Amino acid sequence: MTMLTPTSMPARSGLAGLYSQALQFASSVPLSAVQFVARLAVAIVFWQSSQSKLASWPVTVQLFAFEYRVPVLDPGIAAVLATAAEFSGAILLFFGLFSRLAALMLLGVVATIQIFVYPGHWGEHLTWAVPLLLIFARGAGVISIDHLAVRFFSRER
Repeated sequence: MTMLTPTSMPARSGLAGLYSQALQFASSVPLSAVQFVARLAVAIVFWQSSQSKLASWPVTVQLFAFEYRVPVLDPGIAAVLATAAEFSGAILLFFGLFSRLAALMLLGVVATIQIFVYPGHWGEHLTWAVPLLLIFARGAGVISIDHLAVRFFSRER
């Protein structure tokens, strides 16, 4: 049984032809471009969140004490941990450095928010989790410091 791929499909006309061309175009998008855009998109979200926390630290601690209420952790400690994870995770993702570790760390932040803080906002949390899962599963791509480091350290010396 032969599988038809977008590039091996016979030429068609009309709507089927347009669909076939769309599939060919989609197949030509490099995965590294998708990884790069995913990294930037999610880095921006967590960068902005960390910056709003840092802009008014007393308000941030109050939010952790009275609204977020992460169980077991003191609100001051939870605020520091969340802010540090968002800040460092955003920077690491932006540059593509230790990207899988950064993605895993931010997935932990998203899971904490989903489970303990805003369980009804799962749709928004999925929009953050999906690019993080892509980065965790496939890495940062060739447009990253991770890629450069692998190339540098894997050279024969």
